[in-house]
Amino acid sequence: MAMAKRMYIGGALQGDSYLDVVNPATEEVVASVAEASIADAHSALEAAQAAFPSWSTTSVAERVSWMHKLRDAVLANETHLRECIHLEMAKPWAATKDDYQMLVHSLEFYAEEITRLHAESLVDREGTHVHTLSRQPVGVAAAFLAWNFPLLNLAYKLGPALAAGCPIVIKPSSKTPLSAYAVGELCAEIGLPAGVVNIIAGVDHEIGDAISASTIPALLTLIGSTQTGMHVMRTGATSIKRYSMELGGNAPALVFADADLDQAADVICGVKYANSGQICVTPNRVFVEAGVADAFREKVLARAAAVKVGYDRDGDIDMGPVIDQGSWQRIDGLVKDAVEKGATLLHGGNKPEGLAKGAYYAPTVLDGVNNTMRLYDEEVFGPVISLLTFTDEDEVLAQANDTDAGLSSFIFTADIEKAERCAAQLQFGEVQINGIKYAIDLPHCGVKQSGIGVDCSHLALDDYLAPKRVTRAIKK
Repeated sequence: MAMAKRMYIGGALQGDSYLDVVNPATEEVVASVAEASIADAHSALEAAQAAFPSWSTTSVAERVSWMHKLRDAVLANETHLRECIHLEMAKPWAATKDDYQMLVHSLEFYAEEITRLHAESLVDREGTHVHTLSRQPVGVAAAFLAWNFPLLNLAYKLGPALAAGCPIVIKPSSKTPLSAYAVGELCAEIGLPAGVVNIIAGVDHEIGDAISASTIPALLTLIGSTQTGMHVMRTGATSIKRYSMELGGNAPALVFADADLDQAADVICGVKYANSGQICVTPNRVFVEAGVADAFREKVLARAAAVKVGYDRDGDIDMGPVIDQGSWQRIDGLVKDAVEKGATLLHGGNKPEGLAKGAYYAPTVLDGVNNTMRLYDEEVFGPVISLLTFTDEDEVLAQANDTDAGLSSFIFTADIEKAERCAAQLQFGEVQINGIKYAIDLPHCGVKQSGIGVDCSHLALDDYLAPKRVTRAIKK
């Protein structure tokens, strides 16, 4: 029997109309979740607004206690939460671990980090006044989540909101609402104060627009595409709001001739084929110095051929399907466009052998990519590696920066001076040198059209807290 879950509004699980959740590997309905209406969206916002006066003034110690209670419930329900991710995304079982663990890490990290914030005294130059600078919750937060990491994306928003004292309305994607609804069940189970967390899903543009257009949220935060980010900002212009957005990427990877080619191939293929390439920071354009292009190409092809694709809870699977057939068609269209414009298809480019059913796209490698092709400019968000060659450092830096996106970038070289020189010139919020690392305590941020604000690290709290100055005159 398919799993069924209700949305979480004002401290209660509710909902009568249901939305089907389809597994992209089996193409079967694996769950039904309560489908929110526009009225439900308004109810969730009103519940959060009603909770703000008490939650924002709740002591840090008590908020931390609630975060620890939720963390304990998450830990006790690890298998179920991972099962939800596995079902709604067909993500390999081993890969659900990182998704799940980020929720634990976020609750723990921000419960600790919020205790480090204290009011500070400001020096009065004339000595006539005493000044105190503190930080206060901005108000109700509303979070729109992408489908690619259902619990990780939720974790990025839930931890800082709870710690800061901001009630939150969370809208997961209608493609992957199951695990978020499971978190709502845990909030109900521990008796979290009503309205502090609200979790609803429905027709994405209708529910999203209702939330954005409301004057209740003080902060709209999003993980999604640049186009969606612009739409949310336009729709949210009914009142002055804060925005925190992690948007699309078009990451370049620069592989120099002196690089450890095995290491570079491991990192690039690892992050490109993990999660079926549906990662905002994954290399979209791989620039390889001409002298090692042949050697590097062979290393990439060997790794692509070794990727185990499928859907098996107990099997040794590296990569599952993409999220749905619409995504499959979009990725395939980008690959076909590149081939028609002169790129060479070296591997993949279709469904993997033996997997006719499901939204599987084979690990793919394209060579000879150039800037006339759509995938040079557009985020692929699929398991496709695009290879380009270069001979000049200044030229490749100009090509790498030739994008409106500015999220992540990669450099592989044994020359540290070269690495630092290139890192200084890359117009991206993140530069990874000879490796890759992401963690809740490391800021995740973009520039240009890749967003505003910060996810993760202590800096994320800046989106949920506003500075407040209190000045007192000194009696003479």
